[in-house]
Amino acid sequence: MEIRPATIADLPALYEVCLRTGDAGGDASEQFDDPDLLGSVYVGPYVALDGTIALVGVDAEGIGAYVLAALDTADFAAACEREWWPALRQRHPLDGSPTAGRDRDVIAHIHRPPVMPASVVERYPAHLHIDLLPRMQGGGNGRRMIEALVVELQRSGVSGVHLGVATENARAIGFYEHLGFTTLHEDASGRLMGRRW
Repeated sequence: MEIRPATIADLPALYEVCLRTGDAGGDASEQFDDPDLLGSVYVGPYVALDGTIALVGVDAEGIGAYVLAALDTADFAAACEREWWPALRQRHPLDGSPTAGRDRDVIAHIHRPPVMPASVVERYPAHLHIDLLPRMQGGGNGRRMIEALVVELQRSGVSGVHLGVATENARAIGFYEHLGFTTLHEDASGRLMGRRW
């Protein structure tokens, strides 16, 4: 697997990876009316906006993985409010009627993005998302992608990173713990994990 920076031209492939890993690591293709909705929230702004790092994993079949990060979570949230959410909110109004429950949940996120507590952002200012298709999993690819991202975060002067993971995704939780992430908070909606260096 080759790791390289993502480009805007990669977005369709990245949205596909996001969808096919969007059910706690499993395929969420059947759970959304709009197949680009999940990627438009969890991938698009990390490739399009400033203050981010976006790396892709590529093999002979093409893009099959990504790791994305915002260097400063608070700045990223402000940039999304200015430059990313307005068009999505217009395209996906709250009074729309998607039939799939997952569409409704993601649209609610677009209109009311969660705010990370200041106590987390102070110690773990960056946040990340990583997804690998099954063909990319194993063999150390996920570790390589996280390590490549951490190098870029360190070069940018960032001292820590956090992420969210679904409670039911035990495999991912074990993966992050093995890479030095610790649990910062856990509730019914998932687990917040962080790593400093």
